[in-house]
Amino acid sequence: MSSPIGIRHLQAFIEVARCGSFTRAAEHLFLTQSALTATIKQLEQDAGLILFDRTTRRVVLSAEGERFLPVAERLLSDFTAALTDLRARAQLQQGHVSVAGSPSVVTRLLPTALLQFRTRFPSIQVNIRDESAGSLEQRVLNNEVDFAVAGNHSQQPELEYAPLLRDRYGLVVPSDHPLARHTHLSWQAIPDDHLLLLSQDTGIRAQLTRFSQRGDIPIRLDRVQIEVSNPAAMAALISQGLGISLLPALAADVHSFAGLVFIPLHEPQIEREICIITRKGRALSPAAAALLDTLREHLHQTQLPAWCSAIN
Repeated sequence: MSSPIGIRHLQAFIEVARCGSFTRAAEHLFLTQSALTATIKQLEQDAGLILFDRTTRRVVLSAEGERFLPVAERLLSDFTAALTDLRARAQLQQGHVSVAGSPSVVTRLLPTALLQFRTRFPSIQVNIRDESAGSLEQRVLNNEVDFAVAGNHSQQPELEYAPLLRDRYGLVVPSDHPLARHTHLSWQAIPDDHLLLLSQDTGIRAQLTRFSQRGDIPIRLDRVQIEVSNPAAMAALISQGLGISLLPALAADVHSFAGLVFIPLHEPQIEREICIITRKGRALSPAAAALLDTLREHLHQTQLPAWCSAIN
């Protein structure tokens, strides 16, 4: 059984056409003349056409060979370009990374890490999505992003959750609130009225709901009268005196919470775990792996907010 027609046949055909000689073409391709002749013969046999007219002085293209030459050159050029692109991606000279993160991750953790990454790999294109936890997980499942950085919203069986950092829950109040003078508070000390919470499609609310249903925290979530979909809107409502809220430390450390007071909670001490979320069985591209390594490196080098700690 003959070998299938491939790139080496195109290379041989194009070189013979350019040189007009099997001898010179063989030298350029570092082949013996007999090997080159056999390669061209195999191509002609597979095509069922004569591609070269041989004379005692010169090898010239047949009419069919003339028609095939630009096609062969385009095919070889496309293959070479594609292979070069693959090698460049492997060497991180170019490529694309798409990452999704919760609002606090995108605002507080990614900017500095991304600056380091862009300094090292300026040709890599990066796309960042800021979404709720449920949407983040779905984008990973749909292969729309390489990975996500967020809390474990629903423990999807098709996803991997690698712990990255943990942060402690606390109460966020205006600076002039009666509770603002406390350095710590117990969950029992939180007033039920005027409590603002993030909406139920967020990972933070989902976690608080689980804590409440298990009886871990003495909070009646069904009595909450105002819900918002993102921490920035929450900060605006707290600043206007519309209530107080429960948030993890990282979420309360973004710019929109400047001027507000975060009071860590104990009895019990509840923490959120932020994870790297990837799809099981799917390897990260070299560019995505490099961005993830840069993010991990950044977390261990930078000073995280109080009540936050990286997980080794």
